[in-house]
Order: sequence, then C-alpha cells, then structure tokens
Amino acid sequence: HYTAHSFSLNSPWQGQKQSSIPTKMVATADATNLDLPTYQDVVDASNVLDSAAHRTPIQTSTTLDNELGVRAFIKCENFQRMGAFKFRGGYNAVSQCKDTAKGIITYSSGNHAQAIALASKLHGIPATIIMPKDAPPLKLKATQSYGGNVVFYDRYTELRDEVAKRVKETLPEGTVFIPPYDHKYVIAGQGTVGKELIDDLQNESTTLDY
Repeated sequence: HYTAHSFSLNSPWQGQKQSSIPTKMVATADATNLDLPTYQDVVDASNVLDSAAHRTPIQTSTTLDNELGVRAFIKCENFQRMGAFKFRGGYNAVSQCKDTAKGIITYSSGNHAQAIALASKLHGIPATIIMPKDAPPLKLKATQSYGGNVVFYDRYTELRDEVAKRVKETLPEGTVFIPPYDHKYVIAGQGTVGKELIDDLQNESTTLDY
C-alpha cells in the first residue's frame, strides 16, 4: 500500500468580486453556503503557482513505513516559501483579485498571515493582517518583514471577525477580505500540494492507494 502526507514544520471570498466580511462567522465553514472549488480550480491554481511557489521535495522514511504498515511519501512543505503550504492558498487567492483590489485584509495568528503578507507584497498590494497580541513572535516578525500592516487584538476579549470588519471600514474601498480557510481560491491553492505530489509520483510510475 502507498500513502502520502504533507507536513509543515511551522505548525474564499466566495466569488471573485465579493469583498465584504460577514457580520458573524463560525469556526467551521458551512459547505452548503461555500462556493467549493472543483478539480479544475486546483489545476488553474497550479498554473498560477507554477512560477511563484517552490516545487517541494518528496521524502520517505523506513521508520514511518514500518510504523504505519505502508510505504509513505512525505511532501516537505516546510521548504515552501514562508515555510508552509499556506503560501499556495494565499498566493492563489490574491492572484484572483490583483487587478482590482485596493488592498487585502485577513486575520491569522501565523502561517496564513505570513502567506497573505508575502503574496500581497509580490503583487504590489498593501496587506492588513489582524493578529492576536500573543501571536508567536517569529511569525509576527515574519509577517511584518513581508510588509504586512499588523493590527493586534485580544483574542480573549474580542472576536477577530468583528475586529476585521471594524478595521476594514477604515481601509480604502475595494479592500478584499481573504479568510484563512473557507475560501474557494485558498482551498484550491492548498489543493495543489496533493496534485503536485501525485503528478511527481506518477512520473516515477508510483500510484497511490490513498
């Protein structure tokens, strides 16, 4: 049996023209309301990322194989730009609105924050990132080094979606909100990890069981 996993060591708007932030959000996306990506969206994202993202290596581990009872392939996204697969989704999402967005806003305590800050910088678009006051210092520093304008909030007393909504009202009209996960183009971008892994293994005549 062959299996594959994607690991990172750093532990949509629902339509291209949508830029508003819902007044209420829940932790789990409602699949009935979410504009889910198709495989073609993943293929399109792969084309967008071709010149921007690293094609990360695939590694194996005899110890892991023995532990799981399968032959495992590990997609090393810790070698991705900004250190995590989140760059894929962030870059793909920003690319979809690069011609019309006056700015990008999101919230995140770490990897998505870095991804949006870097992707926005590469596209020449200002990015505002809502981060908790106790965000990991290294991730905060990286987000700022990529040009992200960080606005802090207290995650124990404030709701980040309400903070983002309030901050967005102070930003130029045309600023686009890109959430960390429940977003068509973010999901499609992250999906390129799997596509890339399968494509590379098939080039080596390896077919995954799951």
